[in-house]
Amino acid sequence: MFHLLWKTLVLSPVVLGVTVLVCAKAMAAAEVASSSENTKPKAANTSIFIQTEQPKVNQQLVAQKTDENKVLEEVNRYSSEGKNQNSLSQVTSVSQFSDVQPTDWAFQALQSLVERYGCIAGYPNSTYRGNRALTRYEFAAGLNACLDRVNELIATATGDLVTKQDLATLQRLQEEFSAELATLRGRVDSLEARTAELEANQFSTTTKLVGEAIFAVSDIFGNNTGDANNTVFQDRVRLDLQTSFTGKDLLHTRLAAGNALAFNQVDNAGLPINTAEGTQTFQIGSTGNNGVIIDWLAYYVPIGPVQAYFAGTGGIHSDYVPTNNPYFEDFDGGNGALSTFASESPIYRIGGGAGAALTLPLGSSGSFFKPSLTIGYLASNANNPGPNQGLLEGNYAALGQLNFSVGDRLSIGATYVHGYHGAGGGNLFDFGGGLGSTIRVVGTNQANTLSTLNASSSNSYGIEAAFKPSDKLSVSGFISYHDVTGFGAGDDYEAWSYGLGVALPDLGKKGNVLGIFAGAEPYARNRGGVFAGTGNDIPYHFEGFYKYRVSDNVSITPGVIWLTSPGQNSNNDDAIIGTLRTTFTF
Repeated sequence: MFHLLWKTLVLSPVVLGVTVLVCAKAMAAAEVASSSENTKPKAANTSIFIQTEQPKVNQQLVAQKTDENKVLEEVNRYSSEGKNQNSLSQVTSVSQFSDVQPTDWAFQALQSLVERYGCIAGYPNSTYRGNRALTRYEFAAGLNACLDRVNELIATATGDLVTKQDLATLQRLQEEFSAELATLRGRVDSLEARTAELEANQFSTTTKLVGEAIFAVSDIFGNNTGDANNTVFQDRVRLDLQTSFTGKDLLHTRLAAGNALAFNQVDNAGLPINTAEGTQTFQIGSTGNNGVIIDWLAYYVPIGPVQAYFAGTGGIHSDYVPTNNPYFEDFDGGNGALSTFASESPIYRIGGGAGAALTLPLGSSGSFFKPSLTIGYLASNANNPGPNQGLLEGNYAALGQLNFSVGDRLSIGATYVHGYHGAGGGNLFDFGGGLGSTIRVVGTNQANTLSTLNASSSNSYGIEAAFKPSDKLSVSGFISYHDVTGFGAGDDYEAWSYGLGVALPDLGKKGNVLGIFAGAEPYARNRGGVFAGTGNDIPYHFEGFYKYRVSDNVSITPGVIWLTSPGQNSNNDDAIIGTLRTTFTF
């Protein structure tokens, strides 16, 4: 017993050193707060302009914030950061701390703890952070780390004789923080058990599941069109399996199901208007009666400075190139604009399917002005080995875009898309529907319809820009021109589209967005043949929505879409679409 007491006295300077260092932190905290127990770190308010605010929760499980979790977070700030590191799991010299100088008044005490007893671990960036505030739980965690080290060394330690007062100090510290130490041990044990259970039941160590479910109540009004439609309740669900093999790459395997259909619009004669005007984003990719399909399979991987994109199915241009339409663009998800037209320029709706794309930065990574070049190729029927089909001979769209980013406030894109559309019909803005497809996602019948007898090629040019003068205001817009050349007589035509949007993020509450958008959906004037006399007016589109974030995982978006001159005919009554969209993300 006497021998054990002797060795305990020898090691008591360890505890005294901890006391000195903790007091140093407490004194620093007292300069900025009257009570260190209520001091908590503030998250940096960083915002990236290109990335619009999107409340997607990219995690497998969402843990609720409890008092226990908050305590564990405070403890982790002191201990876990230093332990979960690769290059600095245990420092052996005080000189390894970049923020500790020999002139610091606690330098000798820290030097003793590090070099003599080895019970201090640094943070991953080689800092000690001795000038920040700490809580009683952090103090207890540090004390517990050194007490554990004392227990390891007590059987073999040797040193100079110390006084009984040192042992008394050690005993007082143990008594003072006995409750915190006991609480920490119990909660750490509980956390380890919960972590072990999660690890045992997770379905993959490389894959996480990200989901979105949309419920929407919608109706359309306007004389004949209103009479031809009823109020509908529609849904769409996407489950995205995101897999990373290196930590820098990402494989998307997305399952989709939905029953949403666009409204039928009717002219004054009671005949249907074959148009995609007013199509909403959640109506994209409807599988009918909620059948499940893999609607997107794509892989992102860096190759040196180049970001590469490969699509096996369901690829679209906006997957890999900036659309410069923040707060409206959500990749046809449920947290942006209501309509396909307001979400992105129609130039990105030409073609799709399987293919590849590369984005090459043209400037230095740290520069204020950041230009880049993106090129991409998508084939609509890449899997079909038949005549005039496949990856190279079937329908395709090749894109090239120069991107310019000036700081985090201004971004501009100059886009060119060349498309080939084989004989057999189809649509210009077909979202990758391919040869003979009836899919059209934006624009009028005159702007979409291609020749059924002959192949066609299209050359499209567009400018997209976004400006964010403040964190509470964003202005974005686009203009696109489409020149379609048919290989038969009378198959040529031109189409135009343009739009301007104003978004007010965080209006009323952080995460909310008020969006107003106006423009002309793709239209083609003066087309002859079967289109002669079908309408030569400009179809304007006005849209307003307000996304209210109920929580990090739920948002409610009421909105209105007003369409003038549907089908490019001012004689047709205006159509008004009202929608209440609820989006769940997890």
